[in-house]
Amino acid sequence: MSTLFDTRRYLTDFDSSRIGHVLTDILVIGSGVAGARAAIEAARFGSVILLTKSAFEDSATRYAQGGIAVALGDDDSARLHVEDTLRVGCGLNRVAAVETLVREAPKRLTELIEWGFAADRADGGDLDLGREGGHSVNRIVHARGDQTGMELSRTLKERVLQTERLRVFEHCFLVDFLTVENRCVGAVTFHTRYGHQLIWAKRTILASGGCGQLWRETTNPPVAAGDGAAAAFRARARLCDMEMMQFHPTTLYVAGAGRALISEAVRGEGAWLVDRHGDRFMKAHHANAELAPRDVVSRAIQHHLRETRTNCVYLDVRHLRGFAQRFPQIARLCADFQLDVTRDLIPVRPSAHYMIGGVDVDLTGATNVEGLYACGEAACSGVHGANRIASNSLLEGLVFGKIVGEHAGEAVAGVNNAVPVYKLVSRNPRSSRTTLDLPDIRNSLRSIMWRNVGITRRGELLRETCDILDFWAHYTLDKTLDDPAGWEVQNQLTVARLIASSAWERSESLGVHYRDNGPEAAPTPAYHVAVVRCEAGTRTTRVT
Repeated sequence: MSTLFDTRRYLTDFDSSRIGHVLTDILVIGSGVAGARAAIEAARFGSVILLTKSAFEDSATRYAQGGIAVALGDDDSARLHVEDTLRVGCGLNRVAAVETLVREAPKRLTELIEWGFAADRADGGDLDLGREGGHSVNRIVHARGDQTGMELSRTLKERVLQTERLRVFEHCFLVDFLTVENRCVGAVTFHTRYGHQLIWAKRTILASGGCGQLWRETTNPPVAAGDGAAAAFRARARLCDMEMMQFHPTTLYVAGAGRALISEAVRGEGAWLVDRHGDRFMKAHHANAELAPRDVVSRAIQHHLRETRTNCVYLDVRHLRGFAQRFPQIARLCADFQLDVTRDLIPVRPSAHYMIGGVDVDLTGATNVEGLYACGEAACSGVHGANRIASNSLLEGLVFGKIVGEHAGEAVAGVNNAVPVYKLVSRNPRSSRTTLDLPDIRNSLRSIMWRNVGITRRGELLRETCDILDFWAHYTLDKTLDDPAGWEVQNQLTVARLIASSAWERSESLGVHYRDNGPEAAPTPAYHVAVVRCEAGTRTTRVT
């Protein structure tokens, strides 16, 4: 399916001879676990700028309640971690990436603890390992109960601030990547104080996170709007498996509350999913009941909601001793809405949670655009396949952030030439057609993505969604806007269209991508859906 609207190369107008310049060896986009770890590693080899669109802490990493999956012990433990990851990934994983993830995990955990990460420990002093959905054994490392992400973000920020040759640019928006002959040479940015700037770099690393804000219901923070994916697409980077959005089964569903995550570790500790009558319904959907993979649990909840014509199901934790001590953040959140976890059921429903697809990369994080790397949720490394197993995401950021930072650093190490600066001009034609109501476009987009490109999907609705997105894009992407709010909406339209067309291309169900009018399983061999910008719009291909 070809995109009907024309995607401009650059969202904004600029002239490199009349704009501020900043030079660095390596530019890193994003301050979550992957970006921070990449920046720390890259700074061993040269100067680094870590750019983030909001404050350093405003990333999905900080809100992670789950943990870090690490196979500690013998080779058998590592083998089981690989097998669990491949099984949940439904055969779409890249095996070499999974093996790298599992092999490097103990090193990254040891390093993290040396940097001050306060991992939870049992009474004897050993790591207190938990179990979550899809895992066959206990291997999940947590910190301060359900505050692993907060502790991880704190640890990495302290390390970043202690690292020489590493500068942090907060409240700096990535507008687009600068490219010369399919080579990335930096980025066009917009700072809330300094306005437009061109940041020139010998190597650029994208670690901007996911795009949960494309859906009406999401666990993601407001910054997760897909800006990095859209900028990479305009720069002609290849994106892969964009249809693979994972929906988390359990987010708090209370009027007035944000869709706060209720960690999968809660079910790992023995919580039950029940309906309004108190009946456990997951046993009818999977042998592992509440510990089934996330896609299974999300679909089961959605099915139950439709069958019972209700808005939510419930987590029952009343039988769990010491819940508030194990999950202090969740207990406080519930208390804020007058829910006593020792007496009350917790109302929950699924929400968009984690983008499995992203910018296609090899094992070093390199993309098809020379000089541009990607890691973390912004990348499609192949680690997660068609369904991410719990607590592999923070681990992926640590492992591949380090690898990508090292490779980008080695590429500039020992090279004494100056950061190249080019004469570049962007002039977009002006359109006075229509007056835009950007909040309305954003809300409409999020609603249609939730209805038609959500937990379950139908072919005719996917095609209809593509047509509607093309119509909205026709009078939105022809505008040259002047602020991050406008660029963000344009990015959301672009990425939503890539996701919808990729979902239409994959006609069978696989992992988190469930077509309720298609075959249950993918053909063998499994294939990836790749999209890339071309002169005609978008080229979509199947890659084995």
